[in-house]
Amino acid sequence: MNQTIDILRSHRSIRKFTDRPVAQEVIDELVQAGQAAPTSSFIQACTLIQVNDPENRSKLAQYAGNQSYVVSAPVFLVFCADMQRHRLACEMHDQQMLSGYTEQFVTATVDCALFAQNMMVGAESLGLGGVFIGGIRNQIDNVTRLLGLPDLVYPVFGFCIGYPDQDPEIRPRLPLEVVLKQDRYDDAGDRARIDGYDQLVREYYAQRSGGGKNSAWSEQIADMLRKEARPHMLEYLQGRGFLLK
Repeated sequence: MNQTIDILRSHRSIRKFTDRPVAQEVIDELVQAGQAAPTSSFIQACTLIQVNDPENRSKLAQYAGNQSYVVSAPVFLVFCADMQRHRLACEMHDQQMLSGYTEQFVTATVDCALFAQNMMVGAESLGLGGVFIGGIRNQIDNVTRLLGLPDLVYPVFGFCIGYPDQDPEIRPRLPLEVVLKQDRYDDAGDRARIDGYDQLVREYYAQRSGGGKNSAWSEQIADMLRKEARPHMLEYLQGRGFLLK
């Protein structure tokens, strides 16, 4: 196993950080590493907003479900899927942009995910850690107003970065056979594999929580997916100019 693969397989979400500041030069370097990620048709549809103002950080933490590490992290970034600059590019050449296509939403969102993963790996290679914050979509209208986002831009997730002040165990992932199929989709053996994985996850939680949590992966998923999942998102995205056709 080489160093890069070792970093990838050693990923943990970090939510507690030391007081050591992260130099802006380091953030700039990580953003440039993010820009080097693959981007569909060279579209480059990701914009980051670095939130430094303590009051705005506090509001974002509240909007995200009172996640205190949004405030305590040395650096907090918001990844935005951004098609606004593409409208500008069309205007620069006297062309009318045909916007609102679902494909544009998909490619811009995927761009953000690829950009962010590059940044996470880069951060971890420098001894930093972090956690992505999907909770900013809980009150996405408030986040949009706070950050002054124009049409054709929406906040996908946040990113806390800092030097770790915790050393959590690596959370076990699904068996390889569940996620890697050969030639066609065949899930005939997946129930048994997930049963075995559930036991592994129970053991992980028992060790991590001292026996205070007894939960399997499939139970967590079943509990999560029986509830509504941010039903406001479709109306919000359509209001921003996405998913119209």
